Amino acid sequence: MFFKKDKKERTIKYDPSKKEPIIKASICNGEQVAGFRDLETGEFHEEMFIRNDEDLRFFKAQFGIDGEVRKVY
Repeated sequence: MFFKKDKKERTIKYDPSKKEPIIKASICNGEQVAGFRDLETGEFHEEMFIRNDEDLRFFKAQFGIDGEVRKVY
């Protein structure tokens, strides 16, 4: 009973005054995780693993993000 995850384009709202979208990237192996950093506490909340440009476009479309997403190493 394995199900394929369907990447449906839907927009999820987030509060830009409280959270900042960032990509957390590893220097060692190049692994990238997209998510949101809480501006008050600095805590990072993972949303999805980024393998390629298509995944990044999906993340930006899903959360209605325009422009570049900052990378943090």
